[in-house]
Amino acid sequence: MNDLTGRLVDSILKIQEDDLPEAATEVALHVLLDGVSTMLAGSSEPLGIGKLVIDWTRENGGAPNSSVVAGGFKAPAVAAAFANGTMAHALDFDNVWLPRQHPMSPTMPGILAVAEQYGFSGRRVLGAIIVAFEVQGRLRSASVGLETGKGFHKPGTIGPFGATAGCGWLLGLDRDELLIALGIAGSRAGSLAINTGTMTKSSHAGHAARMGVECAELARRGWTASKHVFEGGGFFDTFLGDRQEPELLVENFGDPFMMVDPGLGFKKYPANQNTQRAIDAALELRHERGVEPEDIRQVEIDICPFDYINRPQPVSGLEGKFSLQYTTAAALLDGNVTVDSFSNERRFASDMVDLLSRTQVVYDESISMSPIEMLTRVRLTLSDGSTVEATKERITGMVGVPLSREERLRKYHACATRVMSPRRADETLELIDGFRDLADVAPLMESISNLDGGTAG
Repeated sequence: MNDLTGRLVDSILKIQEDDLPEAATEVALHVLLDGVSTMLAGSSEPLGIGKLVIDWTRENGGAPNSSVVAGGFKAPAVAAAFANGTMAHALDFDNVWLPRQHPMSPTMPGILAVAEQYGFSGRRVLGAIIVAFEVQGRLRSASVGLETGKGFHKPGTIGPFGATAGCGWLLGLDRDELLIALGIAGSRAGSLAINTGTMTKSSHAGHAARMGVECAELARRGWTASKHVFEGGGFFDTFLGDRQEPELLVENFGDPFMMVDPGLGFKKYPANQNTQRAIDAALELRHERGVEPEDIRQVEIDICPFDYINRPQPVSGLEGKFSLQYTTAAALLDGNVTVDSFSNERRFASDMVDLLSRTQVVYDESISMSPIEMLTRVRLTLSDGSTVEATKERITGMVGVPLSREERLRKYHACATRVMSPRRADETLELIDGFRDLADVAPLMESISNLDGGTAG
């Protein structure tokens, strides 16, 4: 037995709070800002995901240890992690990575819930985010058999390990405890991608965040589990068969941290990452080429063969997030794509129904499947018979092409002011900007939970 799990744990334990690289800490702050943004906006998801999960958490009660975002109350850390993680992924607005995955929503909500319960500092939380991302990123790289849009959904499958590593490091678990915590996480892994387009998809991230808290807490209390979850018969063999490269889990761990190189992606629009190029292309046609919706006769979207986003008639606004046809039509009709683009009212409005009937995806096998090299082309046939098109390849927000500070703040304010006043949003932003110097994360959690001030409880 090559003790891969032991080598992973040793790599995690080498990361020290007082020796966090500045580059990784800065990215972790970007993650915090984006994560707070998407949790706040997720609480107002048009179909009611946020309301449902907040009400469910409130009704179940329990020890008031950790704040529920936009809820104005506290709950047990496991419950708060589930609610906040679900809201973080509710809009599909949370950040992305390569290989394809969502690293924040399964991990950061659990870390914040534990940190608030025990009074950890902002700097220690940033360290836990770095740990969680590194473990999840390395595991995703090693899990070469996890296909996009098929089988197991990544936030619920690899997410519990990242969340457990982050929560375990935060709590200061020793080597044996962390081995056991990861072993417990192995029995919590797995969510089905078939639920994409439904409320259940967002709960995969909430499940992972909750399991991170649970696995770490059970391990520190003496629970037992295998200490060899990544060896023979464990996670890789069970989920991936021969489509695995286990050594990538520990190879060059933290040298550099993956959140620094290759870096992260932060979305501009609250929709699946693979629709973002088409949205940008459609907005160029609308705003820079002057195309008006009433002039469009037909819409064709050229992409590589990728069935996951080929959804010509999404059954809800929520499923519209994963429809290349719908997101493109929304951009052409409205001149923007926002959270409210994905309500059922917008999905079934007469102009949307009409344009969708004239919008089609065209598979082009010459287009690369690589997330970095692929492109999307939107081609319009106009009422006079002429055609106009726009092609997008490398767009801002994708991995390697970061959003500017101005763009990140624009996203934050658009998300935050859906549920809080501009003044409160500015106050919350000050806490985020000064997060590494916070002695306790409680002020930030209070600010994003009890939106109008007062005392949560």
